[in-house]
Formats: sequence, C-alpha cells, structure tokens
Amino acid sequence: MSSFVSKRYLVLSDVHGREWVAERARHLMEEKGLEEVILLGDITHFGPPHFAEDFIRDLGRRCYAVPGNCDPPGALPFIERSGVSLHERRITVEGRTWAGLGGSNPTIFDTPFEMSEEEIARRLSPLMEPGMVLVLHCPPHGTLDETFSGKHVGSTAVRDLIEKVRPAVVLSGHIHEDRGVTCKEGVWYMNPGAAKDRHAGMMELGTEVSLSLLDL
Repeated sequence: MSSFVSKRYLVLSDVHGREWVAERARHLMEEKGLEEVILLGDITHFGPPHFAEDFIRDLGRRCYAVPGNCDPPGALPFIERSGVSLHERRITVEGRTWAGLGGSNPTIFDTPFEMSEEEIARRLSPLMEPGMVLVLHCPPHGTLDETFSGKHVGSTAVRDLIEKVRPAVVLSGHIHEDRGVTCKEGVWYMNPGAAKDRHAGMMELGTEVSLSLLDL
C-alpha cells in the first residue's frame, strides 16, 4: 500500500464576498491545528475579481482553490497570484494526486461561470485518476446536491466520471443547503456548507481519509 504524508486541511466554500470569514478561518485553523486551506469557489459574489486574491492572502496559509459559478472568470488570475489554482489542473500534494474544476453546470440564475455538461466532461475527464482528491465547486448529481425544493441539481458529467474512475475524496460546495459528509461505494464526499453562513469542514488526509464538519 502506498504511504501518504498525513495533513489536516480546512475546507471552505461559498464565501460570497464576506471579508470576516478569513479572520474566523485563521482562528479555527489555530484552534484545530489545521495546516492548509482548500477553497471550493464562490469566493466573490459576482466580483470584484480582486477580492479572491485579497481573501486568500488574508487566510495566511497555503490555499488550494477553484472558482465558483458566482466568481467571474476574471477571478482566476487573482486566485493564481495568491493561491494554488486547481481549476483544470492536476498536481501532486503529499504523495497523492489532486485535481479540480471550478464553475458549475447551468443554473436557473445565469451566473458568470457556467458550463454545459459536455464541456464539464471534456475539461474534467483528462484530470481523473483513481484514488485522487477531486476539488470541485459543483457537486455530482445525486450527492450533496439537493435544494430546498428537493431537486437534485448537481452535474451528471461529474457523477459519471466519479462512478467510472473512483477518486478517494470528492469535495464540493455550491448547494448551501445540502451540507454533509457521506461515503458511497468507497468514495468519500463532503459539502462543508456555506462559509458565509459560518460553516466549514475539515479533511484529515494520509493513508486514510477523515472528513468532518465544523463551524466558523
């Protein structure tokens, strides 16, 4: 069995421009002994793009990030200047493959960073690898993607790729009301909830995986 370096991460999503989240996140990292941050998008609330850079710098720790559907595509360079962008990228972190995709499938709100299911499949498929950590904004269809109305609105393309390739961990946000942790057929999933609502998550990752929900 492969040996992976153990590390503890704070997982945040859906900040939606709230500056105070960074300070609360720093306190929580100190309190829980969390070493780095994973940021799952919707850092801004339809801009301004530079808020993404300012927010990541304010976290004060190494930050892996993807943009969300409410982040204008122009936010990407600002993420790259202050953090490690995983959008359409695959990297190795502590001996394990990580990759990510920002944005979302089409929504009823016509937000700035949406893609068709075909485009999601095209962009994400080359990045997939068994046993990886998959960092997304949009969840897979049917898992942690249920709205208050009871409708599942996640991506069918993401779901199909996960079922085919079997990553170890899938982190996603986007759907504020379906916060949770679950395991399906050996794949762990977490939606940490919206940071703007004082929600967060923790990932302990080494040879084993542990996911838990926290409050800011």
